[in-house]
Amino acid sequence: MNHLLDQLYKTKLRLAGLVVAVAGTGLLFLSHAVATTPTLSWLIGWPTSELGTTLLSAGLIAVIFEYYARREADERATEHFRSAIRQEAPAIRDAVLDGFAFRPEGLKGIASDDTLDRIATNAIGLRVRDSELARDAYADLREQVIRSPERWRDVDVSVSLHPWAAGPVRGHGSMFVATIRWEYRVRPASSTMRFACVADLAEYRELLRDPATTSAWYFEPHGSVKAESNDAFELEQLSVNGKEQKIRRTERRGAQLYSVGLGKAAATGEEITLSYTCRVLVQRHGHLLYLDLPRPTKGFHVQLNYSQADIRYVNVLDYFASPDSSRVERSTDSAAAKTIDVGFDGQIFPRAGVAFVWVLGDELAKDTRAGVHVPSKR
Repeated sequence: MNHLLDQLYKTKLRLAGLVVAVAGTGLLFLSHAVATTPTLSWLIGWPTSELGTTLLSAGLIAVIFEYYARREADERATEHFRSAIRQEAPAIRDAVLDGFAFRPEGLKGIASDDTLDRIATNAIGLRVRDSELARDAYADLREQVIRSPERWRDVDVSVSLHPWAAGPVRGHGSMFVATIRWEYRVRPASSTMRFACVADLAEYRELLRDPATTSAWYFEPHGSVKAESNDAFELEQLSVNGKEQKIRRTERRGAQLYSVGLGKAAATGEEITLSYTCRVLVQRHGHLLYLDLPRPTKGFHVQLNYSQADIRYVNVLDYFASPDSSRVERSTDSAAAKTIDVGFDGQIFPRAGVAFVWVLGDELAKDTRAGVHVPSKR
């Protein structure tokens, strides 16, 4: 089907040819009338006959050109264009692909998110030669990274363990107090940070998936200590670019919640430095402290100080999905401060983290008295 503008052009050309032909015919009739009518004798010197013949010929040629010559000209132009496209198609294709490969921002203006997802999936599939693996891998990447509300950078964590003075030193109910300080750089997706400590395991798992929750802790009630108690969990301070922020706390049966407004610094959209300190109770005989990274992270360092805890040795388990290994450094046996440093410079996916698993000194003493072989410190 011809384009509307082409149809309009053809109609105007035909109308112009018809008008010119009619005008030429009129002048020919006028020339004939001049020769036979005395009252028109004053027009004998006018070239009405020649002008009429010229206009009539021009009008007829215009109509003939429209029906025949222009159609052939359009067909020749179309064929020349197709030939040029076929000849230059490889060069055009390579130029487009090179442009997208080296200037990917060009894709942003012409491709939707769904199109970009298909391009990325197909590219991964070509590289790994497995389309199903590519779909699954990219789907995980999209859910964990692309749809993440924010990304952390240069995360530094320090953890200090010491016995809980309000409970038994050993046995059932004995606890460690873990004082944990976080510091990292981020462009916040929200003007409010939220922290939670809950006793319901299902609610804890739901909070882990909630992008509005910065940190969630699960606390199993022990005696008089419940999840809503300050002894179980407390957010002690939070600062933005070194400026302390007001902390709001609410509690209900089986849970306590903290919310902190980030102030004007979060509204600018620029990267800020966040730091906060929290205190949590950890079961001494649970032998485990796990630090979770809920956001995509670039650069991570954590130091555990267990000098005041009766811990014989600590094993480290990192859950970084990367071909690179983390750095683990331990203090020497002769050092007064018993510390473990874990560092990783690469990219870390959400829900990754570091687990510290310890063996207590009194457990080793009991095994030694029972004649059980005790493994060397590692």
